[in-house]
Amino acid sequence: MWSKWGGAFAITAFALTVGAQPLAPPSPAADVRLPDLPGWSAEDHVAALRALRAACVVTHDATLRGLCADIPDNPGEDTARTFLEANLRAVPLGAAGRLTGYFMPIYDARYAREGDFTAPVRPRPEDLPAGDLSSAGRETYANRTAIEARPAPDALAWMRPEDLFFMQIQGAGVLAFPDGARAKAVFAGSNGAPFVGIATPMRTEGLLADQDTSAEAIHAWLVQHRGPEARAIMDLDPRYIFYSLAADDGLDPFGAAGLRLPAGRAVAVDPAFHTMGELLWLDADAPSLVGAFPAYRRLAAALDTGGAIKGPIRADLYLGRGPAAGEEAGRIRHVQSLYRLVPGAIP
Repeated sequence: MWSKWGGAFAITAFALTVGAQPLAPPSPAADVRLPDLPGWSAEDHVAALRALRAACVVTHDATLRGLCADIPDNPGEDTARTFLEANLRAVPLGAAGRLTGYFMPIYDARYAREGDFTAPVRPRPEDLPAGDLSSAGRETYANRTAIEARPAPDALAWMRPEDLFFMQIQGAGVLAFPDGARAKAVFAGSNGAPFVGIATPMRTEGLLADQDTSAEAIHAWLVQHRGPEARAIMDLDPRYIFYSLAADDGLDPFGAAGLRLPAGRAVAVDPAFHTMGELLWLDADAPSLVGAFPAYRRLAAALDTGGAIKGPIRADLYLGRGPAAGEEAGRIRHVQSLYRLVPGAIP
């Protein structure tokens, strides 16, 4: 499971009134033909079909599984588009949600503490309690501050503090050592505390401009203020991730659905509102961060979850591995509408 960048987007329901008479809530929007989706004509339909194949591996929807058997082999663009349009329709889920992005980071690391590499990559403690942290005796793991006060004789590796913080936001990462070796830091558990994003308090305190709170900008600020200032900001997020190390195979990570995440075509969603293998059409624009792509309109499969991904119109798009993916992912904070794609085309 991955801990995601960004906070949950709150959607508030309210009654519209005229005088003292409340108006009835709007009727559900009608289903939509795929050609009428915003951005459908510009979609890479071959890549969209690959997202459908990924969904087919994990879906429990019997109707969708039946459709999976008919997916054409090695289709061209026209064949892929025709197949999707002939077999799927879009169900609007609502507007005013949020799209963010995440990635598999690659960070420098050391085998022992040295120089700026002062943050230990900690394994899951044997005495870490399960469940919530409200019971007596669990104060040791209640928040980031308490955990980092403990010695780390069993550290798996050492990182720069801001890099470890960002890797914990992503949930996993690749560690690159000076001798050329690489290892995957794999999620091994958390302290159970809720994720708290630091972008909002940094904006509120005037540490960064409202339009400049991308992951890249926040990371740069933490580097420039490394020490007590940066530590105070990072401690605002009480959630802490523990790791195990595995060989780096150079491939994309596994998501919560147990499938490797296809870059650009997998999203993390809230399992309270979505199922693994669900097909979604993202319609996201109105970016709020400098340097962001203006819009993301594409078909993606729900293959992951995250602690900060809450709500029915909330999604986190997996962008891939390494710095380029990280730069793009860190600038995604778009307003979005979501559509669920289900079998059965509209005539």
